[in-house]
Amino acid sequence: MAEQTPYWLLISVLFSSQPLTPALAMTLHEAAFELYTRGEGSREVAGDLLSGRVNNLRKDVSLGGIAGPAFEAEIETERGSGVVRFVLTRQGLEMMKAQPPTAATAPARPKYLN
Repeated sequence: MAEQTPYWLLISVLFSSQPLTPALAMTLHEAAFELYTRGEGSREVAGDLLSGRVNNLRKDVSLGGIAGPAFEAEIETERGSGVVRFVLTRQGLEMMKAQPPTAATAPARPKYLN
């Protein structure tokens, strides 16, 4: 669903020292959504467009009608290094819950030795 949903419904950028393309915003969203669903603190991101680290700030923020968990990313792109501070929107989180879990977000199955 994230590929079909406009990125501005999923992520709200509070600050970016680099221009964000839709593909870059979706890469950050996917990393942050995994951190949020797993309760992890940070993870590396890498791909054709960027490399860097996304950090879960573990706090909810509200700016006008936009609210959600806050994240910060330190990235390297073809335009240089930068910092992005953003929020996963509540609307976007609700839309992602409607999507069936993927292998990355599904809980691990217990392994039994019989």
